[in-house]
Amino acid sequence: MTRKPYKRYTKEFKLEALRLAEQSEKPVTAVARELGLRVNQIYKWKQQLESNGSDAFPGKGWQAGLEAENARLRQELECSREENQILKKAAAYFAKESL
Repeated sequence: MTRKPYKRYTKEFKLEALRLAEQSEKPVTAVARELGLRVNQIYKWKQQLESNGSDAFPGKGWQAGLEAENARLRQELECSREENQILKKAAAYFAKESL
C-alpha cells in the first residue's frame, strides 16, 4: 500500500491561511475545513512563522536557503577530501613503483 504524497502549499497560501485564522470571526477549525487543511497544520505554520519570522516557509525542502547551501557545500567538501586521499595514495603507490 503506497502513501499519498504530501500536499505542498505556497508561502502566500500559508500566510493567507494564517491571516484568515487570526482575523476571521470563525474558529480555526472552520477556517481549516474551508481551506481543506488539518487544524494542526495552521497551528504548525503559525509556530514556524513566529520562530523564523521572514525566513519561514523557504520553499522546496525542509531547510532554509542558507542551510541548504551549507549542507550542499559540506557534502561537496567531503567528496573533495575523499578524492584527495585517493590521489595521495595513488601518488605514493606510483612513486614506489618507479624506484
